[in-house]
Amino acid sequence: MSFKINLPVKTPKLLKRLYSGYVWDKTQDNKSQKKLYLTFDDGPIPKVTPWVLETLALYDAKATFFCIGENIKKNPHIFQQLTDSEHSIGNHTYNHLKGWGCSKTAYINNMLKTETEITTYAKPQKLFRPPYGKIKRNQAKTIQKIGYEIIMYDTIACDWEKELSGDACAANVINNAESGSIVVFHDSLKAEKNMRHALPKVLDHFSKLGYTFEKL
Repeated sequence: MSFKINLPVKTPKLLKRLYSGYVWDKTQDNKSQKKLYLTFDDGPIPKVTPWVLETLALYDAKATFFCIGENIKKNPHIFQQLTDSEHSIGNHTYNHLKGWGCSKTAYINNMLKTETEITTYAKPQKLFRPPYGKIKRNQAKTIQKIGYEIIMYDTIACDWEKELSGDACAANVINNAESGSIVVFHDSLKAEKNMRHALPKVLDHFSKLGYTFEKL
């Protein structure tokens, strides 16, 4: 059995309940605190990932980077910047593999290949996010059995969407995120234009409201 997630900007509560074995947010831990959990998928890549790190540093913001193994191998010096930082690092498969329609063996091997790349530089933090939000139950169960948390999201910027403006992507987060939200951006070429515009706006808006930005 598999499922395909076509999520709106704000993940419905029903979906979170149906797949409660995954981590969608940290609201239970942060009801009385102003905390957001920014995450970045698909890196590390030149220019974009270093810019994200520099921008986060301006706000003393911590985040979690879900990295593609192939990009780690291509850009070890950039990945080293991540491992030398105080941010968290997660696994996003080796080449952005879609779990839905892929065999369990192929998917797990792909994920473990990325773990090997990460281990070259740092101890894996056992955080996994399925590309496209597509994963089979048997894949998820195996990943969890080997010690990983499956990290989904509460609010998504949709920064890869060419039809959206950077302002719209910022508004997606500003209008929907709340304390404990796990927020998705992408440090990728496809999302670069919108992300570069939206991220500073999000950081500035929530900083002025007294929020801090934490890693998972």
